[in-house]
Amino acid sequence: MRESPRIRRLRSDHKALEQLASDSAIFEFSAYGTPPDFYILRFRGRGFWKPDPAGEVLIRDEHEVHVRLGASYPRLMPELAWRSPVFHPNISASGVVCLGGYGTYWAPSLALDELCSMLWDMVRYENFDETSPYNREAAAWAKNQTFFRLPIDNRPLRDKLARSKRIDEYLPPLPAPHIAPQPSKLAAPRPSHGGSPFRQPSASRPAADAGVRFLGEVEVVEAQVVAQPAADADILFIE
Repeated sequence: MRESPRIRRLRSDHKALEQLASDSAIFEFSAYGTPPDFYILRFRGRGFWKPDPAGEVLIRDEHEVHVRLGASYPRLMPELAWRSPVFHPNISASGVVCLGGYGTYWAPSLALDELCSMLWDMVRYENFDETSPYNREAAAWAKNQTFFRLPIDNRPLRDKLARSKRIDEYLPPLPAPHIAPQPSKLAAPRPSHGGSPFRQPSASRPAADAGVRFLGEVEVVEAQVVAQPAADADILFIE
């Protein structure tokens, strides 16, 4: 029996996602159905979330999106639900995703792997619109913040096809945390004033050599321990 256009499209989309996963160290998926009409998409790269409504915006490197291809797909757009914590102008707190013009004028020719590239661009803040947001707080933050360089992750989704550069060349440097000097044991302890462990953001972008770097291949050499830290030395953990 001849397959319907929808079944042929489902098979084509599944094959395209298999190729995408092969070309990417960022993307993986789980598929359900024969042929698949429900997917769990996972992206591993830098994005943002805000665990505490009154706290700081933090970096998150694991993201999950559920995609259901309904009975009217590809004539109508897939059903999208963002399931991992996220802080983005165009994703609501309940996980509703705004795809801009595609939400109003869906293009049936847009393949599922192309949709995945759009979602990855949202994760890394390559693609966001603060003028008509689902999350107004995230929109205001994205418009005014100067602490992070956007996009927060420069890698294309098919990063295995672009390995002429090392991963640390794709990732913008993170702002350096400010670590307060440890007080001397002979000096009186300084009073605590609270506040953020990070420097206050300046009006300019962070320096190119600031922050944490992800390294590619490096030469490993043996090192000798010069001195053991004191047993009662304070340790400051920076999130």
